[in-house]
Amino acid sequence: MAGGRVTVIDIAKAAGVSKSTVSLVLQGSPLVNEGTRVKVSAAMRELGYVYNRGAATLRQTGAKSKIIGVVVNDLTNSFFAELAVGVDMVVQSAGFVQFLSNTSESIDRQREVIASMREHGISGLIVSPARATEAADFKPLVAAGIPVVVAVRSLPGAKVSSIVSDNHEGTAAAVRHLASLGHRRISFLGGFPNTAVFAERLTGYRDAVVEVGLGFDDELIVSSAPSRAGGADAIARTMAMGNPPTAAVCFNDAVAFGVCDGLRARGMEPGRDFAVVGFDDVIEAQTAVPALTTISVDPQGMGRRAAQLLLKQINAGKVEAENVTAAVRLVVRESCGAAQRKSREELA
Repeated sequence: MAGGRVTVIDIAKAAGVSKSTVSLVLQGSPLVNEGTRVKVSAAMRELGYVYNRGAATLRQTGAKSKIIGVVVNDLTNSFFAELAVGVDMVVQSAGFVQFLSNTSESIDRQREVIASMREHGISGLIVSPARATEAADFKPLVAAGIPVVVAVRSLPGAKVSSIVSDNHEGTAAAVRHLASLGHRRISFLGGFPNTAVFAERLTGYRDAVVEVGLGFDDELIVSSAPSRAGGADAIARTMAMGNPPTAAVCFNDAVAFGVCDGLRARGMEPGRDFAVVGFDDVIEAQTAVPALTTISVDPQGMGRRAAQLLLKQINAGKVEAENVTAAVRLVVRESCGAAQRKSREELA
């Protein structure tokens, strides 16, 4: 298995059959008896062999694959839909087509869809990893020379390219803004603790509350699913505290929308009775009521940059890891209450 790649010859040796028999099994030929088929299939699974159907076709035609795989962890979050649009803008103009798949945070589903994409001969892969993904999960792709770009969630130790937002600075800017509005108890709501992006955003929040003189209170950290439902759950637990906060920095915009839902369910108006800041600046943030104050990441821009990183490797014909941290900026709208405070100051 030179270079870490499993070949048909390796499968044949492991199964005790000829190379041509393995090829017949891969082609689904009726000439192979069931016992031999089972034996060859077992050897393939044991050695981790992936039959690249697309590559087989391409070898016959002499063409090259024009498929880009895009795998995201939560397509119900509009951030990832916008990311995919950004990817498509770039790869389509370069003559490629993207295959998009959603894992719903399932590591098993992620492995299945990536294996399926490899079977169809993808030229490269852009992936926002599911929870519990490890650097080792991408070793087979690297060994096979398939370019990979990890987006949104970093994966320390993986020898692949990555593009992430400046998570630390984003939440820090949100905290500073809320503190400037007079808030003394600011919570951090939403997100799964076992992801690198959660750790980075929480660290930015923690550093900023200390910086502005508020001190860090672990009670104000309320994790939840990074979704609208998760945000509603997080604010429900937050408001049940003996000394609840008056503002929240949310893990992402989806959580922030859920927080607004949860506040209204309690007769509280976001921006008036409780300040809310999101993270991402998805399209709905500007048109929401109230319009969402958030940390702008530019999801489509991140998708375009991820695609550019991938195409650069594909065109170079070699895999060279390149890591990009995208700048973020605070966009002040209505949900943080800044406009209401300004109005009160003008009347005073």
